[in-house]
Amino acid sequence: MDQEKPSQRELGTSSQLASTQLTTNEAIDWAQHPSNPFNWLLWQKWTTMGIACWVTFIVGLNATSITTASAPISSKFHLSNSALDVSFFPSTAWNAAAAVAPLVTLPLMDTYGVRAGYVTYFILFCIFLIPQALAENFATLVVCRVFAGIFGGTVQNAADGIAANMFPSHSERALPLTVYVLSLLLGVTMGPVLGAVEEPLGWRWIIWIQLIICGASIPLVVVFMRESRGSVIRSRLHKAGIVADQDEIKESPARILTETIFRSGVLLTTEPTIISMTTWSSFTFGLIFISTQSVPLVFTDIYGWSDASGGIVQVSIGIGQLLGFAACLVQNKVYTRSAASNKEAVGAPLPESILYLSIPSTAIALAGGLFMYGWGIFQSHWIVPAIGLGLTGFAIITVVHAVTIYVTDEYAACAASAIAAVAFGENLFAAFLPLAAKPMYLRLGFQWASTLLAFVALLLTLAPIMIVFRRRGVRHKPIMVSRQPDVRPGL
Repeated sequence: MDQEKPSQRELGTSSQLASTQLTTNEAIDWAQHPSNPFNWLLWQKWTTMGIACWVTFIVGLNATSITTASAPISSKFHLSNSALDVSFFPSTAWNAAAAVAPLVTLPLMDTYGVRAGYVTYFILFCIFLIPQALAENFATLVVCRVFAGIFGGTVQNAADGIAANMFPSHSERALPLTVYVLSLLLGVTMGPVLGAVEEPLGWRWIIWIQLIICGASIPLVVVFMRESRGSVIRSRLHKAGIVADQDEIKESPARILTETIFRSGVLLTTEPTIISMTTWSSFTFGLIFISTQSVPLVFTDIYGWSDASGGIVQVSIGIGQLLGFAACLVQNKVYTRSAASNKEAVGAPLPESILYLSIPSTAIALAGGLFMYGWGIFQSHWIVPAIGLGLTGFAIITVVHAVTIYVTDEYAACAASAIAAVAFGENLFAAFLPLAAKPMYLRLGFQWASTLLAFVALLLTLAPIMIVFRRRGVRHKPIMVSRQPDVRPGL
């Protein structure tokens, strides 16, 4: 008969345990160990998650804040913005780097530990704010933005993995992921609002203020960002003789890196669901960056506002996102309750149930908001296009939130690769789609350019509709699911 397991008090502290020579049979079961992130107290989980979301928000400010200072930057560095807005290149460089770098850096963090990499990348991000503010030529600014995108994009995309490390079930993970999506979107949305300080202080102060905020946050990250990667913690405790050995196959970091990138590429090129979800989410995410180009055009030409004042209009998108966040909380409840009708995986929510709100949001709020933004310019008051922007903000968060949770749920066996594929598409759209915004709005006119975007939104509504109404019996498993799981989900 098995012996009763001793209580935590009887086992003593970790340091006491480390000094005791334990056999494998005497070692504590990892599933019950208090160091297992799944077993952390709720406040410990949310402290770590809160730091990750805060960093995601303040890093996002750097991605877009400089767009408000397009005119003074162009004047300082003698840029030509006749058709193609060259002054947007720093943002393009940031997002392009943020699209590619996490494919390499995140698997390394999964292998060697989240905390060390996270703290290092965030400090390096803060360091590269300094040469941005001091840049004396445009090339220096763009190059420094590339490095900021590498390190900033890594800590941004690490947050959903941190949530997966601490919250084991899909139902538990829904709220942390919702908060993460809000922090991600609100950060890049409010960047141009911060950029409005350019008018009284000069464009370099946009970066200096970010350095102050990020620098003040470094102690918080160092102190409160705990190691959340279960396999890394377990390995350390096993070496100290505290927990039993791990029954898992050891893989080299190079193999893990290759597998993650390869799987992401396969999913993004062969899986119709991933392709459609990525296109849908990337388009909505890219609209935030398109607005950084279109809003100054609309509000300076139609209403005679300054570029800095036009940047403040982005607040309306942020307000819409906050309202959308509240709607997402309701959608989370619908998602959780769908577990009762799941006959394939008893107790697990239906993946497609998280998409219910996003369908009318895309068709009505997103498309309708773009129509209102485009045609509202014929009204005498600026509030009409601003409300249209608010509706797009509402839709953007509901779509990105739905895609994030759906992909991690439906592709649970290769969630890290699936999310990496979606994040790659989102950052790629954010990098290059806005480059076409100014030519499109100038050549088609403000109303027809927004109308074109609205029709694209309506077309993309078909993606979630087809998934929701597809019979569960014919749902196919993704190509990579039948192979070994990703490194991230398993602890």
